[in-house]
Amino acid sequence: MQWLLRFSGFFSAALIMIILSPSLQSFPPAEAIRSSSPFLDHRFSFRSSPAFRNADECRSTTHSTVCDPSLVHVAITLDVDYLRGSIAAVHSVLQHSFCPENVFFHFLTSHETRNLESLVKSTFPNLKFKLYSFDDRIVRPLISTSVRQALEQPLNYARNYLAALLEPCVRRVIYLDSDLILVDDIAKLWNTKLGYKTIGAPEYCHANFTKYFTPVFWSQPRYSGTFKNRKPCYFNTGVMVIDLVKWRAQGYTRRIERWMEIQRKERIYELGSLPPFLLVFAGHVAPIEHRWNQHGLGGDNVRGSCRDLHPGPVSLLHWSGSGKPWLRLDARNACPLDSLWAPYDLYVHTTRR
Repeated sequence: MQWLLRFSGFFSAALIMIILSPSLQSFPPAEAIRSSSPFLDHRFSFRSSPAFRNADECRSTTHSTVCDPSLVHVAITLDVDYLRGSIAAVHSVLQHSFCPENVFFHFLTSHETRNLESLVKSTFPNLKFKLYSFDDRIVRPLISTSVRQALEQPLNYARNYLAALLEPCVRRVIYLDSDLILVDDIAKLWNTKLGYKTIGAPEYCHANFTKYFTPVFWSQPRYSGTFKNRKPCYFNTGVMVIDLVKWRAQGYTRRIERWMEIQRKERIYELGSLPPFLLVFAGHVAPIEHRWNQHGLGGDNVRGSCRDLHPGPVSLLHWSGSGKPWLRLDARNACPLDSLWAPYDLYVHTTRR
């Protein structure tokens, strides 16, 4: 009963926060946008987003380029299977930004996917963005099997190559997964101080860190010794602030690739793209408040059960895990917190003719 009361309190507080947001109370009429790409499901249709404008206090970036130092840079993948989630994530960022016209999106796509640019322009007519075609041949030979097939998709590893994909003038970027929404101004996350660290993320030092690696890893000092003189903590790679200047200078992409090469031979972990980041960065992460990654709302990787919010304030809700809110809502089997994702969904249900 105590658990039920606690869950009810967290859910009610979060729901009130969403309901009280003026921008969420109604949407203007919007035209449905259909994708014309032969590589996208023909049923993908999205409403055009409302126009989000800067507050008077914001610096104007109307004629700025990607190199404008006043821009907030956000990277997110546009994967066909998660496209609905990505669109909702972008919508939530714009909805809660004090200066939405100052946010520049870097969309990472598969080189086999076409016509996404027109879909993005139609859905977000005023958006500043650029599409980057990620050649999965770069990473496919390095990918090993994981506990979930979704974790084996090459685009899931595109975050490893942001420093090379994005223009050299982009010095910092926020990486976001496709299964989350923001309910706070992303500029607050952007202004996180990293100090001498390369990445910042919410850390969870109470988690059992050993479970992310196999007995083979822990039994061989040449592998487990990488954590010597470090205090490694778990962090979720779905929300990261990355200093691209330091990343490029230190060659972190190659360091991640080396661990992936070892994994192919020795099987030192089970969870796809996360463990290489832990191996390289755990213990060297600038801590960010937990409010910026209320993760695990998708449930565990086996049962996909419903999850509660962590205690404390909420700025970002993340449906990491096997259960995605759009799938559960469509199946009429939604978890209570999935209703917090629904207001940002621009997807239009259509029927096959």
